Amino acid sequence: MTSATQPTANSDERVKEISNFRNALIRPELGGIVGTIAVFTFFLLFAFDSGMFNSQGIMNWSQISAQFMIIAVGACLLMIAGEFDLSVGSMIGFAGMLIAIFSVTLGWPVWMAIIVTFVIAVSIGALNGFIVVRTGLPSFIVTLAFLFILRGFAIYLPQTIERKTIIGGVGDAAQGDWLAAVFGGKIFTGFFQWMGDNGIIAVFERGTRKGQPVVEGLPMLIVWAIALVIVGHIILTKTRFGNWIFAAGGDAEAARNSGVPVDKVKILMFMFTAFCATVFATCQVMEFGGAGSDRGVLKEFEAIIAVVIGGALLTGGYGSVIGAGLGALIFGVVQQGLFFAGVESSLFRVFLGVILLGAVILNTYIRRIITGER
Repeated sequence: MTSATQPTANSDERVKEISNFRNALIRPELGGIVGTIAVFTFFLLFAFDSGMFNSQGIMNWSQISAQFMIIAVGACLLMIAGEFDLSVGSMIGFAGMLIAIFSVTLGWPVWMAIIVTFVIAVSIGALNGFIVVRTGLPSFIVTLAFLFILRGFAIYLPQTIERKTIIGGVGDAAQGDWLAAVFGGKIFTGFFQWMGDNGIIAVFERGTRKGQPVVEGLPMLIVWAIALVIVGHIILTKTRFGNWIFAAGGDAEAARNSGVPVDKVKILMFMFTAFCATVFATCQVMEFGGAGSDRGVLKEFEAIIAVVIGGALLTGGYGSVIGAGLGALIFGVVQQGLFFAGVESSLFRVFLGVILLGAVILNTYIRRIITGER
């Protein structure tokens, strides 16, 4: 029988009780969830009749969101590991240009061009990570240098080889290529045709495409975005390696003392970020049938903003892939929603600045709750 004066396990003063509200507040996805609800509510009220939420409108902002989402997944895991990669945008332009040069100028099979490009891009990501962990230089500085290096090569190579900065013809070269379809094809075309036949989505009323659905299928760009979010979330939350990512970004020295291979984790995250950028570049090249040296400009900052909106701390050690995905979704909806709502499109940049500032303030408050700082 327990004495009235004897403390029980439930009343242990060493255990800090946290309210359900406080638990919800420190969830990294909170900002992304709130932002997503707010954005969709706004456009449902002010742009519902504009076509934004018909099949074609949904596909438009879904594809834009998917672009942000692909690079946000890599940026998210890297930021949780405590590092940044400012060369993502330049990597997109560089990787796309390599695919075009290999396949069109050199005449390689597109599948070979894609594979070699991935190998080169991931190797550059490994080099980024190696320099950071071996020299101790801030990743901001190292990847800023590679931002200029890769952008310079993306301009220099086509100018030297083709005397121009845009190389087309990839679409023709990719016809029938098995790997090109993995990045530029569409799936569920039969299902979309069925929806068109049953009046669920719009179909063409006249011309050679009469009776065909306006939206023919689900683009591989969106498939890649969803797959990367799912895989990234599982790795981060369900595996030992995910714990290592959090540990490397939270307190690298303590993690090393606990046996976590911090340097290896950081290098692998730089490689994964380069992989995601190359996925984006390949999907883009397959969609447009060519590459341009200016592709990917400012994408590194948009990826970071999406991750911050999704709840990641700039100091590392805290974040969510799901939150980053929601941040990317907000981007895509707002960018297209402003057009549908008849708002000047240049205000999109204003929105980015405002929402970034708000997200940083919210995340700073959350960090203080987690660490107990005042």
